[in-house]
Amino acid sequence: MQLKDFFPVIFLCLCIGPIAPVFAVSIESLVMPGKVIEGHKKYEDECSNCHSVLGKETQNMLCRKCHKEVSADIRNKRGYHGRIFSKQECKDCHTEHKGRKEDIVKLNPNTFNHNDTDFTLKGKHAVTECGTCHKKHKKYREAESRCESCHKKDNPHRGGFSRLKDKQQQCQTCHTSRDWKEIVYDHDKTKFKLTGKHRDTSCTDCHPKNKYVDTTARCYACHKADDVHKNKKRQDCAKCHKPTGWGKMKFDHDKKTEFPLKGRHREVRCDDCHKQDPYRVKIKKACYNCHKNDDRHKGVFGDKCDKCHQSTKWNKGKYNHDRETKFPLRGKHSKARCEDCHTVNAYKEKTSKNCRDCHRKDDVHKGQQGKQCRRCHNEYGWAKKVVFDHDLTKFPLVGLHSALSCEECHLSSRYKDTDKNCNACHKNDDIHKQKLGADCRICHNPNGWRVWRFDHNRQTRFKIDGKHKKLHCHDCHNRPIRDIKTQFSACGDCHGGEDAHDGQFGRDCARCHNTKSFTDVNMRR
Repeated sequence: MQLKDFFPVIFLCLCIGPIAPVFAVSIESLVMPGKVIEGHKKYEDECSNCHSVLGKETQNMLCRKCHKEVSADIRNKRGYHGRIFSKQECKDCHTEHKGRKEDIVKLNPNTFNHNDTDFTLKGKHAVTECGTCHKKHKKYREAESRCESCHKKDNPHRGGFSRLKDKQQQCQTCHTSRDWKEIVYDHDKTKFKLTGKHRDTSCTDCHPKNKYVDTTARCYACHKADDVHKNKKRQDCAKCHKPTGWGKMKFDHDKKTEFPLKGRHREVRCDDCHKQDPYRVKIKKACYNCHKNDDRHKGVFGDKCDKCHQSTKWNKGKYNHDRETKFPLRGKHSKARCEDCHTVNAYKEKTSKNCRDCHRKDDVHKGQQGKQCRRCHNEYGWAKKVVFDHDLTKFPLVGLHSALSCEECHLSSRYKDTDKNCNACHKNDDIHKQKLGADCRICHNPNGWRVWRFDHNRQTRFKIDGKHKKLHCHDCHNRPIRDIKTQFSACGDCHGGEDAHDGQFGRDCARCHNTKSFTDVNMRR
C-alpha cells in the first residue's frame, strides 16, 4: 500500500480534526501499518512521538529523545551506536509495526562484528561464548567492560590493588587477553626498574600475597635471607652489588678506599677481611692483621709481608736478596727457604754470614776444617768443584797421590785425624811385612813402588860392602819393626849364631874380621 492510497483518509481527518478530536486515535490507528512492540505500546496512540514529517535527522532525534543512553553514546562517539551512527539511521536496523512480540533488534551473534564496539574481542575473548559476558534478560550494552566484572574469581591478587586508581586496577595493565601468565606490565615506568635477575623474578617474590601497593624498594626487604654478611654490611645491598648477580660487584674498592685490590685480593670474599661492620670498625691495612695464620715464618720476618711477597701468590717473592743484602744468593742458596737461614727475628737480630752457623749439621769434618766452608766448597753443592789445595797442608799431593780421590786416604770426613804414615794406607801393599818399618818414603816415592832409591852407605851408619853386597834386605831386616832407625847395627845382631867364640870377644866382630870373610882376620888393637 502506498502513501497516495491514504490521501482520502488524511483529507477527512483534516476536515473533522478540529471538530471531533475524540476520533483522532481511532483514525491514526486506521493508517498505522501494524502494532508496535510491547515496549513501545504506550506510545502507539501518538504517532508524533516517533514520526516526523520534517526529515530523517528529525526522525532520528525523536528516537534519541527516548533512548537517552544510546543518544549519549552517539554524542560521545562511543559504544556500538556511537561508532555506526554516521553510516545509517535508526530505522535501518530497527523496524517497527511488526507486532507486539517482534524482535526489532535483529542481532545475529554469528555475524555481529564486535570490533564495532568499545570492547574488541582478542585472544581468548574471541572464542568465549556471548552469554559468558552478556547475561540473560539484560541489554547487551549493560555488559561490563571492566575485567573484574567477569574475572573476579580468577583474581589472585585479592585486593592487592585496592588503593590504586581505577585505571590501574584494570587487568590489562599487566595481563593480555591471550593468557594470564603473559605479563605486559612495564615495570620500568615505576620507581623501581627491573634489571638483571629482577627481570626473571616472579611478581609474588617481591609482592607477597599479591600486594602491589606500598611495596618497599629497599633491597634488604626481599634479600634479608640472602645476606651472607649477617647484617654486618648494613642493608644497602645496591652499594656493592648489581642486579645481575650477587657475585657481580660494582663497589670500586680501588677508587673508594685506600687499599686497592690486586692479585689474589680480588678473589677473596669481603668477609675474609671485613670481619666486623666496616661502617663502624675501621679495618687495619697491615698484611699481618689478616695473614697472621698464613705466616709460616712465625713472625721471624716481622709483619710487613708486602716487603717480600706479592699479592698474586705467597711463593712469588719480590725481595731481592742480592741487591738489598751483602749476601748474594747463589747455587743452592737461591733454592733454600728463607727460614732455613733466618731462624730468629731478622729485624731484631742480625743473621750470621758464617757458613758453619747454618751448616753445622752438614759439617762432616766436625769442625776440623774451621768455619769457612767456602775455602773448599761453593754454593752449588758440597761435592761440586771442591777447590781445597792439599799442597798447603803438611802432606802435599805429588805423584800418584795427586790422582787419588779424597776417600782413598780419608776414610772418614775427619781429615785431620788421617794418619800421614805411609803404612796407614799401604799396609796391604807392603811386601816387606813391615820388616823395613812403616815409613815407606825412606826408599820409595809417590811415582810408583818400583821407582825407588835407597843409599844404605850414605843414609845409614852401616856401610854395605864385602859379602854384605850380595845380601837381600830381608836377610838382615828379618822381623817387623815400627821404626827402622831403632834396629841394631852390631854384627852379633845378625851373626850371633855363627860366633865361634861364643861371645867371648863381644858382639863387635869387625874388630878382627872384615866383611869379605870370617877367615880373613885382621886384629885391631
